[in-house]
Amino acid sequence: MATPNGVVITVRLTPKGGRDAIDGIETLSDGNNVLKVRVRAIPSEGEANAALGRVLAKALAVPSRDVEIIRGHTSRIKRVKISGNAAALTLALEKIAHAR
Repeated sequence: MATPNGVVITVRLTPKGGRDAIDGIETLSDGNNVLKVRVRAIPSEGEANAALGRVLAKALAVPSRDVEIIRGHTSRIKRVKISGNAAALTLALEKIAHAR
């Protein structure tokens, strides 16, 4: 979802996933689409959340400080706000999602 100063996306995070990677789009049982991301970090003391921020920042070519978890800090399903040019971020997310 585009916002005036970035985008907000829903992510399904898999900690201890063996590698840091974006695995594409998944449709949940409720019909909502999420971006699947796996990280090597464990879900302890915010390590997996920090790794999620780094993976998204690298994939979208934005600073890590521009990636913020706004909901779901202790859940696998998270809402993430990415600050920047909404059109450019949306295009980059579409490319990432369809390349997997």
